[in-house]
Amino acid sequence: MSATYSAFVGHDQIAHGELAEVARAAKSAWDADRSPLLVFNDDDGRQVELDLRGQIENVLARIAPKAQPPQRGRPKLGVTAREVTLLPT
Repeated sequence: MSATYSAFVGHDQIAHGELAEVARAAKSAWDADRSPLLVFNDDDGRQVELDLRGQIENVLARIAPKAQPPQRGRPKLGVTAREVTLLPT
């Protein structure tokens, strides 16, 4: 299940749904009158900052998840090395 978001202009909710859908509505509202605009994550209630500069394609490209290229070598397993000594301290 993907996260849902809500966008508000003043006290009015202008969009609800996936981030791309909400970003489209927020961009059009921002371009129309530049009113104070807030976007919230519905899961935890935190405010989400959207960079609404440029065309809608630019806005959507900035919110798209960045794919991490696979790293070389062995995966990190969360084990930390510790110094082991057999001599008394």
